[in-house]
Amino acid sequence: MFGDIGKMMKEAQQLQARMAEAQEEIARTEATGTSGGGLVSITVTGKGEMKALRIDPSLLKPEEAEIVEDLIVAAFADAKAHVDALVAERMQAVTGKLPLPPGFKLPF
Repeated sequence: MFGDIGKMMKEAQQLQARMAEAQEEIARTEATGTSGGGLVSITVTGKGEMKALRIDPSLLKPEEAEIVEDLIVAAFADAKAHVDALVAERMQAVTGKLPLPPGFKLPF
């Protein structure tokens, strides 16, 4: 009986170590989203922070400001979706053996 508890504790410690490693990897992860056929691109980190923004010079006209703003928002949403998918994939690799309910997100 105590052997099972010891085994469970060891597995919990291993999972905790894998989670810490995964969180560090996620923090280093970057994804780029684009909009307007590549006229605007944004790179975000695994934490969802914007790291880079590129706007094609052809869009830098005063009368195009509203379009550029919309393209920036769309590119950020695209980049965030990419990074969310990468995070979900990484967490699935770490927690694959755990019977977590659908939609349960780690790290908290």
